[in-house]
Amino acid sequence: MRAGERAYDTLRGEILDGVLGPGTVLQEVEQSVRLGVSRTPVREALRRLAADGLVEPTARGTIVTAISRADIVALYELREALEARAAGLAARRRADAPFLAIRDRLHDAPRLLAEGEAGLTRYFEIVDDLDRAIDEAAANPFLGSALRSVQLHSARIRRLSRHNPDRLRAAAGEHELIVDAIIAGDAELASHATHVHLHRSLTNALASAPDDDVAAPPGADDGSRVA
Repeated sequence: MRAGERAYDTLRGEILDGVLGPGTVLQEVEQSVRLGVSRTPVREALRRLAADGLVEPTARGTIVTAISRADIVALYELREALEARAAGLAARRRADAPFLAIRDRLHDAPRLLAEGEAGLTRYFEIVDDLDRAIDEAAANPFLGSALRSVQLHSARIRRLSRHNPDRLRAAAGEHELIVDAIIAGDAELASHATHVHLHRSLTNALASAPDDDVAAPPGADDGSRVA
């Protein structure tokens, strides 16, 4: 893997996981030392992250973007339009095998969610595989491109429910309903189940989010946090 690609993957993963929180300043020199690459790959990575909307240039340097409560609502408005449509298309155009396999894995969700961080990681891998299966079954490259952009930012918000066992168990059941509807070829039910899931996820995200920016670190406004 090229140095620029490695730097991008590492920084992207740390932002999505919340290791690099909103407001964190990403200085080229510090990041090049930390990641063990030259400044050029870091500069390339920061440009790509800016295009993703995960960082932005400021007078203090490149910082990790914040997610406000208004951003959460706006993102879910777009998710509902895109994901409900994709689920309906997947129900019409699917191959059963991928969804049958995912349904079998979702049956194991309660056990995974009780296993701590390792189990959570495996559970979210199932959710990510479901997103990819729906994307592929919908067979619409333009819709798929839009979905991947939305899912990138959704991953940051997903952290808000990561330590809410009741919400995670409920979400696993909602995912099963979506999968069952797709396997049954019921486009209307698949879209409706997706709508219900997103409505409940939004309610939880807003209930879990701080009043201001999501997970904004102390001192972020005065530039005191640097990574």
